[in-house]
Amino acid sequence: MTKIVTFGEIMVRLEAPNYLKLIQTNKFDINYAGAEANVAVSLANYGMQTEYITCLPSNPIAERCIMTLRGHKVGVNHILRSGKRMGIMYLETGSNARPSKVYYDREGSSIATIKSGSIDWRKILNNADWFHWTGITPALSEGAANECLSAIKTANKLGITVSCDINYRDNLWKYGKSATEVMSEMVKNCDIILGNEEDCEKVFGITPPNFNAKNTHGIIDQNIFINVGQQMMKKFPRCKKIVITLRGAINANHNTWGSILYNGKELIESRRYNITDIVDRVGSGDSFMGGLIFGLLHYKNDRKALEFATAASCLKHTLKGDFNWVTIQDVENLMNGDECGRVKR
Repeated sequence: MTKIVTFGEIMVRLEAPNYLKLIQTNKFDINYAGAEANVAVSLANYGMQTEYITCLPSNPIAERCIMTLRGHKVGVNHILRSGKRMGIMYLETGSNARPSKVYYDREGSSIATIKSGSIDWRKILNNADWFHWTGITPALSEGAANECLSAIKTANKLGITVSCDINYRDNLWKYGKSATEVMSEMVKNCDIILGNEEDCEKVFGITPPNFNAKNTHGIIDQNIFINVGQQMMKKFPRCKKIVITLRGAINANHNTWGSILYNGKELIESRRYNITDIVDRVGSGDSFMGGLIFGLLHYKNDRKALEFATAASCLKHTLKGDFNWVTIQDVENLMNGDECGRVKR
């Protein structure tokens, strides 16, 4: 069975219910959230063998987190236990003109205090087929960045496919090094690179001409991103596929959603979805990445893989929480045009 390993931080997710602002609420909906964990959950849900690597403290909250991951059939046997706390993500869900907002309390979390050399990557990646990381992990601390780079280089030596989601978070880079400085060395060792319409610009200064993500009004010309794909492949010649998700934000409840894949020969465009009445968009990029990895491994066809990833992520917008609970059949039904929402009996 194909084995995928992911590495990053998982946090406690505290969400104000019923569209309340954080300042209004007296209670929270409690769950767990983390980009790389979200990807692992999606893949495990599609029947793939996964191993999620992180660092957690030894306390009941972390134990509950591990139980949750195990309940999703995610491998947790190599989670490092050290440090004193889990990071916390506070979420208020927006509506119409009021955007959703995320606030982090993750300074000094267990994974941020990880020491270089703490993880035996050769042992963990033995017999693995794929390693996935995101730009969130090296933003947490120099120790986390060093561990992530060690994992990438070990995967390279073992001939394992490496994917990354650039996932730039400006507020996390606080330890004296920039994302460009740290991530250039890491991304150059990746085979598959994912970003949204702004990530390549913010980290590497690569952007399509005359594009401003804030002024799309739900309409994005996907063809202009071939330029981004070409520039990224020139900068990172190891890369075989550049994938970009394209979100047109009309308001907090109404987005358009699509993606493109550039493989060095052609630009492949996905179907565009018009998503109204969004339930929860947090974690949708991770559900896309999980769908993309599954699609590339399962279909071995770039176009089908891209359509699977886009449809999987479209469905994630209908689910509360960071995790994507949909099945392969759910996604393939949408890929095949079944979006009427009729009750199935």
